[in-house]
Amino acid sequence: MSWYRNTVWFVKGLREYTRGGYESASKHFNPADMEVDVAGRSFLITGANSGIGKATAKEIARRGGTVHLVCRNKERAEVAKEEIVTETGNQNIFLHIVDISNPKEIWKFAEKFQNEHKLNVLINNAGCMVNNRELTEDGLEKNFATNTLGTYIMTTALVPLLEKAADARVITVSSGGMLVQKLNISDLQSGNGRFDGTMVYAQNKRQQVVLTEQWAKAHRNIHFSVMHPGWADTPAVRSSMPDFYERMKNSLRTESQGADTVLWLAVSAEATKLPSGLFFQDRQPVPTHLPLAYTHSPPEDEEKLMEVLEEFSQKFKSISSG
Repeated sequence: MSWYRNTVWFVKGLREYTRGGYESASKHFNPADMEVDVAGRSFLITGANSGIGKATAKEIARRGGTVHLVCRNKERAEVAKEEIVTETGNQNIFLHIVDISNPKEIWKFAEKFQNEHKLNVLINNAGCMVNNRELTEDGLEKNFATNTLGTYIMTTALVPLLEKAADARVITVSSGGMLVQKLNISDLQSGNGRFDGTMVYAQNKRQQVVLTEQWAKAHRNIHFSVMHPGWADTPAVRSSMPDFYERMKNSLRTESQGADTVLWLAVSAEATKLPSGLFFQDRQPVPTHLPLAYTHSPPEDEEKLMEVLEEFSQKFKSISSG
């Protein structure tokens, strides 16, 4: 049934995920939702030096928030920080250099961050789509290491800090591509069969949806959400999906349009009136499965995913502190 899922997803995408879909949806947005002052609140955004991450950081900075940019590339991150400060006039922009594909680095960063800062909102935006199977220095498949394990460790490591905060939130930037994937816990690092980077990425994004649902059950004092930004014109799309970009470039959303729902989930009072653990698109909760797509997974598979990630997490925590 994969051909069916892929076809339905692409047709749905042509209708809803493009710039036209955003423009149609935005007619129903309430501008007052975004007219907020978040001075005194602290936001951490991974992958914040370009694309949706930078667009989100800039809009939070405009509203007075303290913004922590977590980036891998120091030079690009410094340029992004300077741009945000210059355009918004907000000096409370802090830079942290962390490779989200390196679990030991994440643990070290999170432990230091907890001792030095407060945190109200975590935005898991960093991601990658590597089209050939690559292993990190820890022997982890790179997409899994970044999109799934990195997101898991960053979130669970900072949950104790978030638990202390008022109106704590965690937003994870996923993708509509996850709609074509059923959770597969038998091959988390994509070592079997032909490697398809696009489908591996989509599987990681399905895993992020499951993580969000599981975290929402476990941590009632934090509002968790996961979202699809639509198909946006970002550096990541241009570099990772060049054929798709060439075909769709005239219909792609702007970075700001892609970031809109991230920002809404991060700052609006309306977002937390909805239940924790939902999947959003254009400020609305949407289903996590296509009709007749057979992508539902049994609860034991979802629990197993959490167990495996926790085992990985603790292994690298002990190495990082050793």
